[in-house]
Amino acid sequence: MAEFTHFNERGESHMVDVTDKSVTNRIAVARGQVFMNEDTVEKIYDAKINKGNVLEVARLAGIMGAKQTHQLIPLCHPLAVSGIELVFYRQAKSILIEATVKVSGQTGVEMEALTAVSIAALTIYDMCKAVDRAMVISNICLVHKAGGASGVFERKDDRCREQ
Repeated sequence: MAEFTHFNERGESHMVDVTDKSVTNRIAVARGQVFMNEDTVEKIYDAKINKGNVLEVARLAGIMGAKQTHQLIPLCHPLAVSGIELVFYRQAKSILIEATVKVSGQTGVEMEALTAVSIAALTIYDMCKAVDRAMVISNICLVHKAGGASGVFERKDDRCREQ
């Protein structure tokens, strides 16, 4: 079993030293959902939310969030992210968010992908709370990662799918 790497031998937190790690192409894909009333989904897709185009604002917020991950999570490395894509999938009572983040670097972009999904979901909530305060943000998880010494991770369970 892997050990926690953000603590040194004295139990103190520290940023992992990636100086000697190879630069490789890395990718991470994360998903999450915002559950809501069917009417809210309809209003989003019919452009009837007064604050504007919910999904485009959420897409931009997710991109911005991914780029700022190191400022939000104390031990994350600042990365020169090379690509970020957010896709929204319409469900009957939810919107499924998928973020793909890429980098050529010494450490992975899992946290950036998870942050992109989280910030996009929070933005959807913020823009729609006037019409649906009962929304639930859920199922945020890593579904794929590749690159680096640990190789490929592919989620095998369905915990990141509509429930």
